[in-house]
Amino acid sequence: MAGETNLELLIREMQPHLNAVEYVFVTVKDYELIKREDTLFEFKETEGITIVLDRLKADALHLPYKFVASWITLKIHSALEAVGLTAAFSNALTTHNISCNVVAGFYHDHIFVDKKDAEKSVRVLQELSRSI
Repeated sequence: MAGETNLELLIREMQPHLNAVEYVFVTVKDYELIKREDTLFEFKETEGITIVLDRLKADALHLPYKFVASWITLKIHSALEAVGLTAAFSNALTTHNISCNVVAGFYHDHIFVDKKDAEKSVRVLQELSRSI
């Protein structure tokens, strides 16, 4: 099944969903202490491996972090080659002084915002969706 590329439809049908768990971004040099099933995702950078995982799991592993995030999933199946969706929602969040970190999965876009901004972020995204 191909993902959606029509920007108007992507925005109108994005259906932001706030996931319940708090997540943190940590960096490690290797995976020895972290089970793969405990991570949400990872990204290899020159300086180290960025891992995103449940805050409680990071605490149990004594992993340091500075940013506690809430995870919002846009429920529409967006195509990886779609143009403009990230710009549209990041601009809407920016106008409300909300920082976002974006990960594109094969099926959905995922937005990580400061946990204090979680509910407000969902409202902003819903307003954007209704504006189309």
